[in-house]
Amino acid sequence: MALPVSAIMVKGLTAAQAAEMAAPDLLDYKPIFFSADEWQFIMAATDRLIPAGGKGKAPGALETNVPIFIDQQMHDGDFGSEIYLQGPFNVHAPATMGYQLPYRPQQIYKIGIKLANSWCQQNHQKAFHQLSDQDKDSVLTQLQKNAIHFADMGEESLVASQFFGELLAETKHGYLADPMYGGNKGMKAWIAIGFPGARASYTEWVKQHNIPYPLGPVSLLGQQA
Repeated sequence: MALPVSAIMVKGLTAAQAAEMAAPDLLDYKPIFFSADEWQFIMAATDRLIPAGGKGKAPGALETNVPIFIDQQMHDGDFGSEIYLQGPFNVHAPATMGYQLPYRPQQIYKIGIKLANSWCQQNHQKAFHQLSDQDKDSVLTQLQKNAIHFADMGEESLVASQFFGELLAETKHGYLADPMYGGNKGMKAWIAIGFPGARASYTEWVKQHNIPYPLGPVSLLGQQA
């Protein structure tokens, strides 16, 4: 269990650095929703969706605890509870027709990971997390473009792009959300993009264009980078 920030404050550390120390270490974290195999997939997939060393050497998904964010979101029993699941559904309907799945997000992950790993075993003789980075990127692209056919593996209600969309959306959310939700460790993502976070006193900068914002972000819990 992570210690309260106040319990580890050390002279010379910023609040953001202290918050990063208090956050769980990804390698030591024990998932509470995903199984061990599913966790390996989530770790590998999010690492390829937001790899480290992007523009300006921005931190990646693993550096910012994105997998922890997704695990904790999926463990929340209320997450996705507002979704209408009574049907009838048409999985081939256009996006303008709204949500067309008989599954909550938790089920989408369970089914999608199982089928993606099954496809990888059939075509690469390896689980997804064991593939090279190039092959991982290829698999993710095929999921996005529905080039992997879940129907051929017996799944008639979920198509690959829907699973990919859920994974990509939650990866983005975990990267950019407030650290109190498990991701964006140390507010690294906010620092990288110059986002002020929950700071309430930056209105004087709104109309100053092409000028870097000089103040660090502030989290909902008052941690300041």
